[in-house]
Amino acid sequence: MERTENSPSQGFEVRRATRASKLAVLGLLLAAVVIASMPYWAGRDTLRDFTQIAAYLLFAMMWNLLAGYGGMVSIGQQAFFGIGGYAMLVLANYCGVSPFLAVPLGAGLAMLVAVPVSRIAFRLEGGYFAVGTWVIAEVFRLSVANVSALGGGSGTSLTALQGIPRSTRESLTLWLALAAVAGGIALLYWFLRARPGLALTAMRDNAAAASSQGVDVRRARLVVYLVAAGGTAFAGGLYFLGNLRISPDAAFSVNWTAFGIFIVLIGGLGTLEGPIIGALIFFLLNKFLSDYGTWYLIGLGIVAIVVALFFPQGIWGYLSRRFGLQLFPVGRRLVLGDPAAAEGLVPQRPAPAGRLPDSASVARSARDAA
Repeated sequence: MERTENSPSQGFEVRRATRASKLAVLGLLLAAVVIASMPYWAGRDTLRDFTQIAAYLLFAMMWNLLAGYGGMVSIGQQAFFGIGGYAMLVLANYCGVSPFLAVPLGAGLAMLVAVPVSRIAFRLEGGYFAVGTWVIAEVFRLSVANVSALGGGSGTSLTALQGIPRSTRESLTLWLALAAVAGGIALLYWFLRARPGLALTAMRDNAAAASSQGVDVRRARLVVYLVAAGGTAFAGGLYFLGNLRISPDAAFSVNWTAFGIFIVLIGGLGTLEGPIIGALIFFLLNKFLSDYGTWYLIGLGIVAIVVALFFPQGIWGYLSRRFGLQLFPVGRRLVLGDPAAAEGLVPQRPAPAGRLPDSASVARSARDAA
């Protein structure tokens, strides 16, 4: 339940939830119920499509957390995508673990790998950090390609699913994908509303200023990097669980990060809603234009250019500013009004979303409104 602070005598109220956010929660719950029932009425292609959308969306949300909120622009997140896929395959094929359990376990292993990797990556800043993450991803790709037990450069198949009926496998994969998307959105929403989320935003805007105010910048970066690595690895394991085959070139391809950046930028960088919109747009373009060869890439480029020129803050950024919509509000709003408004006699006037003013500003605004 959303906490509301109010003072009827002074005529102001502090709110976090909006009407749009309440409707969004209801809509997402209904959508989750419909998606969960898809194995009973939808075709196999539809189930596979949702699994792919879930993998794209989860990857994009993790990249958005890393760059949009943490200020760490990486073009090497495919490293953890591939680690998640291969960890799932090794656990399932060679360790006897259920492939569906191997996906979250692979994400946990990727987070462990990310600890020493972060010590290397964090020595770099800005553009050097971005290029450095790409180099790290290439090191992982070349290393895996030289392991013959994993199929070498040509890859291998997920054989652990052979004893599972196809309908059962597809249903469990869909439900795992739905749980991953719902859990990812809930985790990020909770994280950004809590104190670490405020520290993360301060660190993104100005790391030196945040550090001077007591924010442990190094620890915050490490936490974000590990969470993004785990989420990206989960997306990789989920994708190759549905694909049934994995290869180094497919798992560690820089295209994954390119697609993630495309999704986030056209949807809205630094927003929770942006990757959802971007993932849907990207999937539709991928589904209907991929048969046209190079025209598919040209189409993606045109869309990216149009959005950059006319919607520099992304599609959701434009809609949010234009109509004042917030489906996942992470800040608080100050609603001002006179005593009559506090009693519901006249409409209240909402203040712009953002940081909560200090007590002096609240008192002054309330006195002016009265």
